Amino acid sequence: MMTKINIPYQEPSFDDDTLHEECGVFGILGHKDAATLTALGLHALQHRGQEAAGIVSYHNKMFHQEKHLGLVGDHYTNPATLARLPGDRAIGHTRYSTTGEIALRNVQPLFAELKAGGIAIAHNGNLTNGLTLRHELIASGAICQSTSDSEVFLHLIARSRHESSSDRFVDAIRQVEGGYAMLALTRTKLIAARDPIGIRPLVLGELDGKPIFCSETCALDIIGAKYVRDVKNGEIIICEIQDNGEITTKIIKPEIEKPEKLCLFEYVYFARPDSIVGGRSVYAVRKNMGIQLAQEAPCEGMLLSPFLMEEHLLQLVMHKKLVFPLNSALFAIIMLVALLLNQRNKFVLLA
Repeated sequence: MMTKINIPYQEPSFDDDTLHEECGVFGILGHKDAATLTALGLHALQHRGQEAAGIVSYHNKMFHQEKHLGLVGDHYTNPATLARLPGDRAIGHTRYSTTGEIALRNVQPLFAELKAGGIAIAHNGNLTNGLTLRHELIASGAICQSTSDSEVFLHLIARSRHESSSDRFVDAIRQVEGGYAMLALTRTKLIAARDPIGIRPLVLGELDGKPIFCSETCALDIIGAKYVRDVKNGEIIICEIQDNGEITTKIIKPEIEKPEKLCLFEYVYFARPDSIVGGRSVYAVRKNMGIQLAQEAPCEGMLLSPFLMEEHLLQLVMHKKLVFPLNSALFAIIMLVALLLNQRNKFVLLA
């Protein structure tokens, strides 16, 4: 006899587990060392996300994936792990969240098998209409496996009436709102898209003639790749590898072009100092911020005390311009602080 158990439905808290801005993405197409290069790229982007990292590759008509909680170096320096990611095409993601659930189900890239073939997506940013779309999808019968707004994007791709995976991707991107840098990997294509006003950064690079997309130029530097240009706001770039290994590129421009409005915090906090973001050196921008702040807001009796790596430069410049004492009362490495911040936003104090 079957026993009926009534379990009250509880709406998941998406406020506590949204996809935060500081994630990092990396993708490469047509290179024999795709997984290794992706792992190195993610390592360079580790500052954008320390909670988890994942890689999806494609080889011999099969997608392969590795997802792990923790740092890139904790898992992807193992040759056995990389051996499970064969193929000449791959995308990867480093995830960062200050609150909410830490679980493998939320680790990207997210993957789904569709009628048009498998597709994996990696996303940095926030979809401002993600929760609304999610409720609409669930009401129409969709089954969601994670609390990430990126999964909404997968459902939109799956429900598109277009035939090809790339056309489905474009159809889905037209339905979402917010700031995003998005990568997708299909059997033959690497697709990159940036939000209409360019809130989140995304760059195009090249290694041995093969295209690379990543969040920052520091991920290109670590593998010796060439920086080509920034992906323009509202732009979709579709790179497709042919049977003979040749790679073709299709660029879809936005329907309505808008001025770029890059998130200021990329320069202040998110990006690595040695990266080029929006055509500007992050190091130089931070240095100029310190000079400008010293000129606009001079004050007497100031004690400058660097706390995080990213503010060191700004305060050191102010110190030189204003000749105020510089105190190291607070000292922390940004990576350590981020790691000690648990999912409930509480600091763990180590003696």
